[in-house]
Order: sequence, then C-alpha cells, then structure tokens
Amino acid sequence: MSNTSMPAPEAGYTGYIDGEHHHDMEGDTVFGFWIYILSDCILFASIFATYAVLRGNFVDAPLASELFELDYVAMETALLLLSSFTFGMAMLGANDNDRKQLYLWLGITFALGAGFLIMEIKEFIHLTHVGASPWSSGAWSGFYGLIGTHGLHVFAGMCWLVAIFYHLHRDGITTQNRTRLMCLSLFWHFLDIIWICVFSVVYLMEMV
Repeated sequence: MSNTSMPAPEAGYTGYIDGEHHHDMEGDTVFGFWIYILSDCILFASIFATYAVLRGNFVDAPLASELFELDYVAMETALLLLSSFTFGMAMLGANDNDRKQLYLWLGITFALGAGFLIMEIKEFIHLTHVGASPWSSGAWSGFYGLIGTHGLHVFAGMCWLVAIFYHLHRDGITTQNRTRLMCLSLFWHFLDIIWICVFSVVYLMEMV
C-alpha cells in the first residue's frame, strides 16, 4: 500500500470555506425572514378584511368621520415615514463600518418610533373618552384591532432595536449583526408600508 499522504490544504482555504458557510447562513436567515414577512402579510390582510366587513357597523356609536383628526394622523404618519429614512441612514453607517453614525441614526429611529406610539396611544385614549371604545360597535372593534396590531408590531420593532444596540455594543459591526440589522430593516419598512395602507383605507376613506 502506498504511504502517500493527502496534500495539506493551501493557506486561506479553510478561511474560504468558513466565509462561504457564513455567507450561506446569512442568506438562509434573510430568506427565512422574508417567509415571516409573507406570513405577516397574510395576518394583516385578514385583519384588513375583517375591518372592511365591520366598517359600516357603527350602530349607536359615534361615526369615525366625526372623530378622526387627519392633521393629527398625518403627523403620526410623518413620524413613521421619517423613521424609515433614518433607518436607511443607519444601514449606510453599518455598511461603512461607522459605528458613530449607526448609533446616531438608530437612536433617532427609536425616538421617532416612540413618538409614533405615544401619539397612537393618545388617540386611543381620546377616542375612548368620547364614546368610541372597542366595545362601542363592530366598526370600532375592527378599527382598534387593526391599528392595535400594527402598534404592537412597532413596539416589537423597538424592542428589537434595543436588542440590536446591545449586540452592537458587545460585538461591534459583525457579519451577524449586519444580518440582524438587515432583517430589522425589512421589518421596519414593512410596517411603514402597512401604515400607508392603514392611513389610506381607514382614515382617508372614512373622511370621504
């Protein structure tokens, strides 16, 4: 039998394999998150459909057209849309390995998201005080269900932002943290798109 040994791997070969492995895992993570986004689309589609069915069922409750304040909701919308821009700036900072820029824009994004949620909670409190609670009618139940579900998603995104800050502080701008940022960016922009649909279908159509 021959005692010829296998040639040793060339320098850098193992690193190349590891790089390919990390690249595949990153791609799988982002692909899996796209699957989640699609499932969330189905969730919101079903809630939109429920709202559409219940929309005209106000019974003795106040009409939405009498209570909605478009200027106030437009300000909410501006905050959320602006947060999408600031998140994009944060991603540019991550791509440039600029931790200072990344922290700055993520912090602004968090503040804008918090402002949006505070305004939404104030709107809920105001509507409840004037007799438009979730139990007032089917239409208001559908309204609170749709807006509340979106608000919970925004809150989840803000909690995710806090977790991202922790990982960035601990590990820096690593490949894994870039993947986390990419997934959160997809989630945040998705919520912006959903809110545009909410603003158009719920608020604008009720005022027509």
